[in-house]
Amino acid sequence: MSLTDTRDQEYTQRLVTLENVWWKKLIGAQAIYAWNLRRLEPGFTLDIGCGIGRNLRHIGGSGVGIDHNRHSVAHARNQGLEAYTTEEFKQSEHNQPGHFDSILLSHVAEHMTYVDYVALLMEYGPLLRDGGRILVFCPQEAGFKTDSSHVEFMDFVKLRRAAGEAGLKSEREYSFPFPRFAGRVFPYNEFVSVSRRQEARRDPSDR
Repeated sequence: MSLTDTRDQEYTQRLVTLENVWWKKLIGAQAIYAWNLRRLEPGFTLDIGCGIGRNLRHIGGSGVGIDHNRHSVAHARNQGLEAYTTEEFKQSEHNQPGHFDSILLSHVAEHMTYVDYVALLMEYGPLLRDGGRILVFCPQEAGFKTDSSHVEFMDFVKLRRAAGEAGLKSEREYSFPFPRFAGRVFPYNEFVSVSRRQEARRDPSDR
C-alpha cells in the first residue's frame, strides 16, 4: 500500500484520542455506524486496515484484522481482538482462499492511489468465499479534508470502476448517515459501496 505516515505510533495515538473524545462517548457517536455495519451482515470478516480495532468490536470480534501499523495492531490485541501486521497475516492460518464471508475496507481506499486500491482488491479478493462481499466505506468531501494522510478522493464512480477491474460485481451503494449532499459539509458522511465476488462456474462433468 502506498500510504503516508499511517505506520507511526503517533497515528495510532491519534486514532485513540479521536475515539475517546468526551462528547463522542457521551452521545454514543459510533452507535449508528456500528449499526450500519452490522445490518450488512458481514459474517466472518477480514478487516483490512483495522487500525485500533473499532470495527472488529462493532461486529463482536467475528473476524480478524490486518494493519501495517504494528502499534495499532498491538492496541487491538490488547482489547482481546485478533489482529495481525501485514507480514504476520501472510503466515497465519487465515491466509487461504475462500476463508472469509466479507472483506471490510473502512476508510482505507482514500489512503492510497486508485491503482494501488485496485491492486489491493485483486490481492485479497481470492480470500473471499464464492459469493462473498467486499464492504467499502470512504469519507465524502468534508471528511476527506480532515486527514493529511488521505491520498486520493474515492467516490462511487471510482469505487464501482475499481470493483469491476478486480472482477467483482458492484451490488449496492448509498450515502450514510445522510444524503449525498451532506458530505460537502458534514465530515462524518460516508460513501458505502458493496461488491460481490462471483461464484465460480463449475463444469457439469466435474462431479
